[in-house]
Amino acid sequence: MSAADAPPAALGDLRVVELAGEFTGLAGRHFADLGADVVVVEPPGGAAIRHLPPFVDDDPHPDRSLRWWSEAAGKRSVVLDLDLAADRSRLEVLLGTADVVLESDLGARLAAVDLVPDTVLARHPTLVWVSITPFTRDGPRDGEPACDLTILAGGGPMWSCGYDDHRLPPVRGQGYQSHQMGAVYAAIGALAAIAARRRTGRGQRVAVNLNAVANTTTEIATYNWLSVQSVVQRQTGRHAAPVVTEPLQVRTADDGYVTTGVPPRTPAQFAALAAWIAELGLADELPEVVFLQQASDPDRALGAPEGNATVDAMAVYSASRDAMNLIASRLPALEFFVGAQRRDLPVGAVLAPEEAFENEHSVARGMQVPVDHPELGRTVRYPGPPLRLMRTPWRIVRRPPTVGEHTADVLAELGADPGPLAG
Repeated sequence: MSAADAPPAALGDLRVVELAGEFTGLAGRHFADLGADVVVVEPPGGAAIRHLPPFVDDDPHPDRSLRWWSEAAGKRSVVLDLDLAADRSRLEVLLGTADVVLESDLGARLAAVDLVPDTVLARHPTLVWVSITPFTRDGPRDGEPACDLTILAGGGPMWSCGYDDHRLPPVRGQGYQSHQMGAVYAAIGALAAIAARRRTGRGQRVAVNLNAVANTTTEIATYNWLSVQSVVQRQTGRHAAPVVTEPLQVRTADDGYVTTGVPPRTPAQFAALAAWIAELGLADELPEVVFLQQASDPDRALGAPEGNATVDAMAVYSASRDAMNLIASRLPALEFFVGAQRRDLPVGAVLAPEEAFENEHSVARGMQVPVDHPELGRTVRYPGPPLRLMRTPWRIVRRPPTVGEHTADVLAELGADPGPLAG
């Protein structure tokens, strides 16, 4: 299907102005991927994130930061020096055309450049203003230094992330997870405000507090403490829980690891697992396979293990776990993963990022998207859509912009006086 024949983008009627900040990039990327015109306003020299490694070809250039690429694909870049009255006037014209503003600046900085949210909304009452900050703006911790590490630690996720061996410290999840979580909440909040604007004709403020966002992702940890003052324990490759649960992570024949996941529950799954044991010639090593064969009878559906604690059921569930562990120990990780998936047995394989990216399942799901980089003279494969929409497309419409690449074009569209541009 050609671009001309493609269905309209889900957010193709929106303009988002992103005031480039530490926490805004991924939220803006969500809008860009779904078709919104996202204009990222950068200071002279470019956004700070452009200077974060790793860099393409190990060349530390502001247009080659992979962190920038991951957050800025599909956007347009405008450079404005907001310390200058002329550039603040240009931004004011741009805000007059916007539906959403994304920012993560300190309140004092916004005040210094006449961007106090309530004041801006008084001038542009249909605008949806989204703030993404580590803590509540104007709250007792406003302005307190914070980063992804401290947000994940203080908000709670790190307590639940790590290994059974508690002599080892908790583990910080990689990929700037607090930024990603905040971006999702910011996008959801902004879209809810856009929906409300259709009824009321007015915009509003949306405040995203990353510390609170992180706390919502602690699964049962926070709720367990609030309800019964019980503390969960981090565990290797499985949910943190108040009591230690059975290990699920198994070393495979190629020294990889898999997670044996949710145990079989249906007669068809027990039958598939018993047949797999037989196919691999492992039945003699697992006499308990007889329990799986018995559980394969459609008239003996056992249901979920947590709902059936009979002796017969426990024997079946124990045999299924032993069978999964035995098979995993005899196969390479990826072969075990694919074999289990084909038999409707939910498991996971622990893969390096490059292995996951090149995996045939990932490729088949569109995880590799070619993006032309004419300035590099080559095409680069980007990670593809986090979701697949049935009626509206997800797409990367352009490579990440170079510093100020679209300043003149955007100002010309607005009819704003270009004057001497900051970039």
